[in-house]
Parts: sequence; structure tokens; C-alpha cells
Amino acid sequence: MRSCIAEAIKLADSPVALLFSDERPENALQFKEGHWGCVMAMLNAAAGGRVAALDGKSGCGGGHIGMGFCTSYAHTPGGIEYFLSTGRGEGYPEGERYIKTPELARGFVEQMPRVQIPYNYIVLKPLEQMTEGETPEVVVFLVNPDQLSALVVLANYGRSTADNAVIPFASGCQSIGVLVYHQAKQPQPCAVVGAIDISARPFMKPDQLTFAMPYAMFREMEDNVEGSFLDTKSWMKVRTRIPEPGGKGE
Repeated sequence: MRSCIAEAIKLADSPVALLFSDERPENALQFKEGHWGCVMAMLNAAAGGRVAALDGKSGCGGGHIGMGFCTSYAHTPGGIEYFLSTGRGEGYPEGERYIKTPELARGFVEQMPRVQIPYNYIVLKPLEQMTEGETPEVVVFLVNPDQLSALVVLANYGRSTADNAVIPFASGCQSIGVLVYHQAKQPQPCAVVGAIDISARPFMKPDQLTFAMPYAMFREMEDNVEGSFLDTKSWMKVRTRIPEPGGKGE
């Protein structure tokens, strides 16, 4: 599947399609069962041309929740509210200190959408490798600040409101998983900007964020490319300083 948006913003990597499946694609990358791994590493592999598969038995426990394989934080030693904040003391993992107190952390956890998908796998694959009959749940772009600017404007281009792209405080996986699934159920879904998670940042390029949207919103934005600001001199001034996908200047 070709993306007009990707071409217009000179996306370096492929947009990534997230599909629910009960079958693991042959030769798909996958974390070994029982071994830790970050969802964002698999996202980058798919953006680079590989097909990857996530499940609820391998990778990161937080990723299982963030991607919708389970809804419980019971796997977190000492409690998720302590892990996100101050820590619980000797014998427990060091607190991440992303939230000031355990009480505030508990409130954060309770308001976060939780989704249990009824599938064995989430397949991440380059959008252009989508086959006939496949429909992704989510489409993710890996973008730099100039490209992010264009996507935020495009997300609002066909609507009368101004809040159609949001940057929530969330883990990297939540920002491409459960938060986007939640948006898909809204009357007017928003795109979710992510990879602001400090723990996920080492798996991202320094100037790289995610822009994830439900598939229906992706189609809406694709249909709005022609005739939009992406055809104007204003955008072309910005576009010229974005490196060509192959690494060469324009």
C-alpha cells in the first residue's frame, strides 16, 4: 500500500501497519519467550523493512499491557504505583520517578485505557508490504520535528477542531497500542504522538518521535493530501531541508 503522506513529507522509513492476527507470519522477527525486549525495537525493525510479531509471552511485561495482550499490572514487583514513582525500597526495583508519588501514579494507572485484544499476535509490517484483504488497526509514522509538524497540521486540516493530535504522558508502546485503539472507538478519533517515554528513547533515533493513528484516520489524512498545504511553497521551504530517504539532500 502506497502512502501519499510518506512521499509528501519525505519519510525516511516505511510507515508501519499494526495488524491483529492469530497466526505468526513465517520468518517474522520475534522476541524469544521469557526474554526481555522493547516494543519500540520491533517498531523500528518494521519501519526498516522487516516483518515483526509481538505476543503476550515474550518481550516486556509493560509492553504486554501497552499493546493489549493483558490488562493486569500484577507482574510488577512491589506494585506498578511504586515502580512508576519512588520505588518501594530494598529488594524491589528502583522507582522510575516519572510520577511524583505512588498515589499520583495509581491515579495515572487507573485512568489509562486497558484493552484485551482477542488475538495471539500483533504483526508489525511495512505499509507497502500490506497484501490484498489485510486491514491494519493502526498506522505509525516515525518522524522528525519537521515531519511531525506536517502531520499535526494534516490531522486538523479536514476538521473544524484544533485538537486532533494529542501528546499524552504514556509509555512508548501505549502510544502506538492501547491509546490508539481507544481513539479508534471515538466519534472523531485523534492521532497520538509518542516515544516521549524516557525508557523507550534509547530505542529511538535522537530526532525521532512516533505519530500513530487508527486506520480510518490514516485513510482520512491520505485523502486530504492533494490540494492541501503540502502542495504550497510554504511547505516546500521546509521540505527542502528534510534529507532524501536515501540520505541525500534534495
